Amino acid sequence: MSDLPIVERVESAVCTVPTDAPEADGTSAWDGTTPVLATVRCGEATGLGYTYAPPAAAQVVDDMLADVVPGVSALDVPRANEAMHRAVRNAGLPGITAQAIGLGLSLAAERARSFRIS
Repeated sequence: MSDLPIVERVESAVCTVPTDAPEADGTSAWDGTTPVLATVRCGEATGLGYTYAPPAAAQVVDDMLADVVPGVSALDVPRANEAMHRAVRNAGLPGITAQAIGLGLSLAAERARSFRIS
C-alpha cells in the first residue's frame, strides 16, 4: 500500500456573490462575481480550489473531469493534467475547458503542498 495521497473524489460548486453596488472598469459593467469552486478529497484531507468563471466551468468539472482524476496521486500533477486534457479533447481546450482544468491543477498543486511525505 502506498503512502501517496490518492484523489478519491472531485466535486464542484458555483456561487454568485453580489457586489455592494454596480461596478465597471471602462470596458464592462457587472453587479456580481462568480467563483467556481472545486473540492478534491484524498482520504481525510480535502483541498479547495477556485477560479472566476461562468457557471459552465463547474459543469465541465462535473461532466468531463471529475471521473478522470480519481485514482491519480495528488502529487502527480503531470498525470492529472494529461488525463484532463485528454478528457476535453473533443470539446476544445480554450475558454471554459481551460478554466476548469486550471481549477483542477490548482487543486492538485494544493494537495501536493499539504501532504508531507517522509
